[in-house]
Amino acid sequence: MRQAGRHFLQIPGPSSVPDRILSAISGQVIDHRGPAFGKVGAQALEGIKTIFKTEQNVVIYPSSGTGGWEAALVNVLSPGDRVLMFETGHFATLWKTIAEKLGLKPEFIEGDWRGGADPDQIEAYLAEDRNHEIKAVCVVHNETSTGSVSPIAAVRKAIDNAGHPALFMVDTISGLASLDYQHDEWGVDVTVSGSQKGLMLPPGLSFNAVSAKAMAANASAALKRSYWDWADMVGPNKTGYFPYTPATNLLYGLNVAIDMLHEEGLENVFARHARHGAAARAAVRTWGLEVLCNKQGQESGVLTAVMVPEGHSADGFRATTLEHYDISLGNGLSKVADKVFRIGHLGDFNDLMLVATLAGVEMGLTKAGIPHNAGGVGAAMAMLENTQIAAE
Repeated sequence: MRQAGRHFLQIPGPSSVPDRILSAISGQVIDHRGPAFGKVGAQALEGIKTIFKTEQNVVIYPSSGTGGWEAALVNVLSPGDRVLMFETGHFATLWKTIAEKLGLKPEFIEGDWRGGADPDQIEAYLAEDRNHEIKAVCVVHNETSTGSVSPIAAVRKAIDNAGHPALFMVDTISGLASLDYQHDEWGVDVTVSGSQKGLMLPPGLSFNAVSAKAMAANASAALKRSYWDWADMVGPNKTGYFPYTPATNLLYGLNVAIDMLHEEGLENVFARHARHGAAARAAVRTWGLEVLCNKQGQESGVLTAVMVPEGHSADGFRATTLEHYDISLGNGLSKVADKVFRIGHLGDFNDLMLVATLAGVEMGLTKAGIPHNAGGVGAAMAMLENTQIAAE
């Protein structure tokens, strides 16, 4: 039977695409070698730098974020290189798996999936590498599987304190355009991101923001690459073009997305996400449930991962909520499969949408028989009301 009303897509990405961006994407395809496209491409390539907060090159690929991961690794590393990674959750683990498949030697600092990367542990690990055999440090900024944020500036400081020359590589696929991110200021060498989260686009674009140090490493990196090679991108990108057929219509949408972010103001975007994250966590704690991220100050404004009580199924709850209230919530992944559900509150998202989302969750908890206290929606509304002026 058809359900009336709009579906609530409240997974932590892909996020709902605003009508203005959908309209842009629906434009007619044009010649990607012609003069009109050069203007589209140049606008996108320059505009995306303002979102990464960089003056350096940002490479745009027609791919998922997974492609962006691979591109980051193959452009600067050689077979057998040691790479230091931190286990923040499922996506850090997947990046490690890609490194292994490429013939690299990732070394994983174990984490408990309840917070971001620990700069002190990274500094201590690097300090032991006196011969500087580790060639890169890879950290996930916003771990989408857990709702935890790593302190990227502090990790940069840890690398510097250890006196280590390793390249610093960051995945901000779900953090960019939702949480503050500063590629240049934080001294990141390669930043990976994707289109389908804070940028409010459908899946299909990935990005590598590249420092001068990383670009220099590209010249001697020996991992095989073709499609992902930055060197092939740099020349055509100078005039707004690409070495192969780009995702033309997604670039239309990207230009509109960048305009929308600046119309709101990036600092306002970040404040909005932080505020919604705080309100969602207030709801969860009022329900008597536990937020997966338990490191104060590292909770994400992009999503909230919620632990269900022992003996109850998070996936069963999600299925019930989808069936009865037409709302999609994120599932738990690998280590936390069926133990958590994830509430996405990112992208083009306002107070009313958050309250409706939390109402769907609270009704779903009741319908699914998950033990909880009433009043979570009210607690979130009170927090939103109390922080309204500050957010503006």
